[in-house]
Amino acid sequence: MKKLLLATSACALLAGAAQAEDVKLGILIGFTGPIESLTPNMAAAAELAMTEANASGAVANGWNFVPVRADSTCGDAAAATAAAERLITSDAVHGIIGGDCSGVTRAVLTNVAMPNGMVMISPSATSPALTQDEDNGLFFRTAPSDAREGEVAANILVEKGVKSVAITYTNNDFGKGESEFIEKFFKEKGGNVTINVSHEDGKADYAAEVAALASAGGDVLVVAGYLDQGGKGIIQAALDTGAFSTFYLPGGMIGDSLPQAIGPALDGSFGDIAASDAEGNVILKDIAAALPTPFDSTSAYASESYDAAALFILAMQAAGSTDPKVYKDKVMEVANAPGEKINPGELGKALQLIAEGKDIDYQGATGVEMVEPGEAAGRYREIVIKDGKVETVKYH
Repeated sequence: MKKLLLATSACALLAGAAQAEDVKLGILIGFTGPIESLTPNMAAAAELAMTEANASGAVANGWNFVPVRADSTCGDAAAATAAAERLITSDAVHGIIGGDCSGVTRAVLTNVAMPNGMVMISPSATSPALTQDEDNGLFFRTAPSDAREGEVAANILVEKGVKSVAITYTNNDFGKGESEFIEKFFKEKGGNVTINVSHEDGKADYAAEVAALASAGGDVLVVAGYLDQGGKGIIQAALDTGAFSTFYLPGGMIGDSLPQAIGPALDGSFGDIAASDAEGNVILKDIAAALPTPFDSTSAYASESYDAAALFILAMQAAGSTDPKVYKDKVMEVANAPGEKINPGELGKALQLIAEGKDIDYQGATGVEMVEPGEAAGRYREIVIKDGKVETVKYH
């Protein structure tokens, strides 16, 4: 239940100006690294939620939400950990939107968030291992686990008539988990996996990796990597040598920069990414496009970033506190039924309803529904590369 005591909320609001303060939220994502082409839209979306809440005039205690950006690098756990420590010790943030990539997210959770009692809501860390990791109730994510994506990918491959695949994955928690579940579910559906091997990001030459993949063969090469790093290198090398002509692209490979880099040879490749056809998805797209500085909310994990920031704001309002130890227990409540459904552009309405002691069911841009232990149930968008662009086929 999400019933809040009206008297408690009213007292919190009456505290008002006397307790007005900046409430800083860290945005810890890879502004450099293997998904750097995606993060400008992710950050813009998270910051939009804060701007919207501030402008509503309905935030308790006169709180003013302030974004603080920090670079996770996506791949360097030490750098991500140091950035997270700075957010907490120097910037005094009250929550962290992030991390982004699963490996650095797990490092930050274990080494920084848990020791400091800091809440993290990730828009894009999808490793199934995060479901099992100890988190002291501090970690949430608005993108679903790769365990679910593996099943979706297998279904799409079978529907396309693919009988055999070779798989290569970026050598980290994300890539390993994603490749394992794609292999598991594809085999269960009768498909043949000829090889499943890792690749390292940051190499100039992937000829040896592609030679091994080509030797094993397969109708399609599944590339569970990053669009701005090794995944792109693998695809280019495979095309250059004629090893493969069609590629399956899971979430980390979806973005405009990949077809722009590869060119027409990528047309016909297909894949999937966590995304929603919820009503709020279209609403956020229109809001983002109409801004003085517009951004693309349909870019990978941008909608999830808006929702992550919104959940922080609404959970703090529901708790009447910016203390992570207090508001962490409200995240699941504001995210789920019962309550009035809340879409993008309605954060002010949601804040007012909470202040009145009423329940909300935050739907947001991705049709948010959180299951234990605090992660998105998840929908996926099937895509195809056509005429150099990422086009939606349908939702799963």
